[in-house]
Amino acid sequence: MAKGEGAESGSATGLLPPGILRGEENGRTQKVGIKKLTICSKVCYAVGGAPYQITGCALGFFLQIYLLDVAQVDPFSASIILFVGRAWDAITDPLVGFCISKSSWSRLGRLMPWIIFSTPLAVIAYFLIWFVPDFPRNQALWYLVFYCLFETLVTCFHVPYSALTMFISTEQGERDSATAYRMTVEVLGTVLGTAIQGQIVGKVDTPCIQDPDIIMEEVNQTQATTSLNDTKNAYMLAAGVIASIYVLCAVILSLGVQEHREPCEKKQEQPPSFFRGLRLVMNHGPYIKLIAGFLFTSLAFMLVEGNFALFCTYTLGFRNEFQNLLLAIMLSATLTIPIWQWFLTRFGKKTAVYLGISSALPFLILVALMESNLIVTYVVAVAAGISVAAAFLLPWSMLPDVIDDFHLKHPGARGHEPIFFSFYVFFTKFASGVSLGISTLSLDFAGYLTRGCSQPEAVKFTLKILVTVVPIGLILLGLFLFKLYPIDEEKRRENKKALQVIREEAGSSGCSDTDSTELASIL
Repeated sequence: MAKGEGAESGSATGLLPPGILRGEENGRTQKVGIKKLTICSKVCYAVGGAPYQITGCALGFFLQIYLLDVAQVDPFSASIILFVGRAWDAITDPLVGFCISKSSWSRLGRLMPWIIFSTPLAVIAYFLIWFVPDFPRNQALWYLVFYCLFETLVTCFHVPYSALTMFISTEQGERDSATAYRMTVEVLGTVLGTAIQGQIVGKVDTPCIQDPDIIMEEVNQTQATTSLNDTKNAYMLAAGVIASIYVLCAVILSLGVQEHREPCEKKQEQPPSFFRGLRLVMNHGPYIKLIAGFLFTSLAFMLVEGNFALFCTYTLGFRNEFQNLLLAIMLSATLTIPIWQWFLTRFGKKTAVYLGISSALPFLILVALMESNLIVTYVVAVAAGISVAAAFLLPWSMLPDVIDDFHLKHPGARGHEPIFFSFYVFFTKFASGVSLGISTLSLDFAGYLTRGCSQPEAVKFTLKILVTVVPIGLILLGLFLFKLYPIDEEKRRENKKALQVIREEAGSSGCSDTDSTELASIL
């Protein structure tokens, strides 16, 4: 590794006394307290990632259509609900991270109680989002309240679940393996959410408007009397099925995963100050460079995701193929996640980032240049799933490496893991909100026709720019930022070795005697 790259890329060996680093030479090579995770534990942990993806996919693809066509909320109020809900969703992540960082360990752990007690309330709030109340005057307020409430409660589930990665094992390899299981289940969750919501709700088709000059009264009079009640019941049925899956996954997670405490973490240790912890986290160079790179690449993929349905419908002319194309992408991503897991362990995570995310570029260029062709579109969809798998897996696989590097540079700092994960999720959701705003404003300026059977050429061209040109630029910018990310495979191995020596020293010095008793009672 080249020297002089900055403080954050310096060798971890300089942080420890030479006597400690000679531990292996002195015969202290026994690993203390390291236990392999069973396949059952990894599967139970991975299942906990499904609720967030299933509900998020259903809300992301269907909530806007539901508000406009089923609940019949006016477009201005619907836009307020969507924007405020996304903004509040982003804000709740650091707030929940703050609350978790101030919480203490219990018999269930420090993170698991948040997951357990938020689940029933989240399920109720989710079901009420898809319920049409009898009072039409305050419907917008109803959906705004329950949308924001659900986003808060699902954050209370997802942020501690994300941080749980650091507490299921102290071994990087075990955490990476568990993360691969989790990403596979999460991608399957997106497929499941799309399939459940799409198949149940798709029974009722809303006809488009052939002539944009027709007054909406005629369409409303012919459709409101025929299928509106069936459509409402279909949405509630889909919500009930998804809510049941949410509860089942939470039960499996809580029963099948044990939260482990760091060996040398003091039992009487007070929770860290949030603002002091936030300052430490945001001053950690590798973390800033990692989230900056993934911020731009996430924004690129979210622009494609947010405009995928409109692009298929109006630019490519495949109105009835959207769900099938999405299914092809997600199935491809699911099947290739194990391949990316093998690749990153063999060739390194930075190499996987460059190859995995950049693999989307030629297919985006092909989509921009080709004419409408269904077979070619399916090929591109399957190929795009390979890059989507990398975008799913790599951030969550690299974050634990950043936290390990942080622990080496701040040996006395404990309890900051929720801050790392919550602010990464915050920036990801911020990117989602930005992509939604850019897309909506761009289409509005281009002259988008609501529920039109066809769109002006300016709208088709704008959709092609949003799905191809802009994501290509964002991906290139994100890859440039990844070039500055200092934790390569050499640095990661140094950190792993240094942390293992610290844990061996902690075990031999007996600093975890009190915690071993507490951990035994938890187990």
